[in-house]
Amino acid sequence: MPIKVANNFDSRGRPFHLAKSTRERLENAGLDISKGYPYYPDKPKDLDAALRKQAWEFKEPGLRADREKKALLSAAKEVNDLSPHLGTEIVGLQLSELTDQQKDELGLLIAERTVVFFRDQNITPQEQLELGKWYGVPEVHPTAARVHKDLPGVTIISDEIAKTNGLEPDYKSPFGTQNWHTDLTHEPQPPGVTHLHLDHLPGVGGDTLWASGYAAYDKLSPAFQKLIEPLEGLYRSVHSYTDPVTGKQSPIINAHPIVRVNPATGWKALFVNSRFTIGIKGFEYSEAQAILKKLFQVYEQNTDIQIRFKWTPRTSALWDNRISIHSAVYDYLDEVTEEPRHGTRVSSLAERPISVAEAPNAVSRREALGLPTGKVYEQYRDTYYS
Repeated sequence: MPIKVANNFDSRGRPFHLAKSTRERLENAGLDISKGYPYYPDKPKDLDAALRKQAWEFKEPGLRADREKKALLSAAKEVNDLSPHLGTEIVGLQLSELTDQQKDELGLLIAERTVVFFRDQNITPQEQLELGKWYGVPEVHPTAARVHKDLPGVTIISDEIAKTNGLEPDYKSPFGTQNWHTDLTHEPQPPGVTHLHLDHLPGVGGDTLWASGYAAYDKLSPAFQKLIEPLEGLYRSVHSYTDPVTGKQSPIINAHPIVRVNPATGWKALFVNSRFTIGIKGFEYSEAQAILKKLFQVYEQNTDIQIRFKWTPRTSALWDNRISIHSAVYDYLDEVTEEPRHGTRVSSLAERPISVAEAPNAVSRREALGLPTGKVYEQYRDTYYS
């Protein structure tokens, strides 16, 4: 096995490997990485300092869009749906060159199709951040690795981050993001659109899966839908911080509707994820787990409401965190390479989650599209033999 020689150091002086294509992208964008890449901010001293306290008014870009999305779709060479429920690939457009009207229409398309892909993108981290501002307030994480000190809001996706922090993921113990999850659900106003751009990939593997919260909600019986619509889940952060009162390490926890309404479409979506939804407000833990187990199962085990996307270098994925879960596939960890997987991410914080009670005209996706909503089987379906 070849010995890896450090070709870069992070802002704390630790070895951090970069692919040649990654380095070229950063340098061509005019970013000085000589003082350390990536940049790590100082960790907040306590939980109170890590909390985001200031609310803001969010204006949904998709509501400004032409519902037929003519400016966006007519400019593309191809528009390919990857499955009936979710996933669309746009061919022939550069995200950095979209007009304001096209950005609004893209916002609506993401809200309708859950995740939209653009290959062969020439986009700098600065341009990615500016596009993120169109869809909300770029999240500035208190501890995550950043592209640059002067670019808060652009975080790093790289296997090297875990390694520099003393972790060595392998076949038996891959990264936690292999579990189905939704980003930053502990935020008071969680992300709407997240934009991940991968500039370097392993030779084989490294796919990502997404599942539709619209379709997961539609899988449930009307009686179960009504049961969970008034409920609020409890969502925790990945990191823990010192509680200034108790002195103990505590995560950030917020309550949000288990079923939320997307403001761009008016459609209901299941809003839970098995990694960060830890309970239900007002319910005993065991009671909450009985309900959540069913919801996780519906979301994660119905392959007809999921897609698996094969990345290529310089591809961007923009997805709606309000209506989806996703999972990274770490099937390439045995590959020996000095050029690790690397990407940049901008998550745009959006509205405080809208409950069904706050949106009395909300409908399910299938109802909105005039599709059959399915039958309810009250008894176990099986073949009986006499």
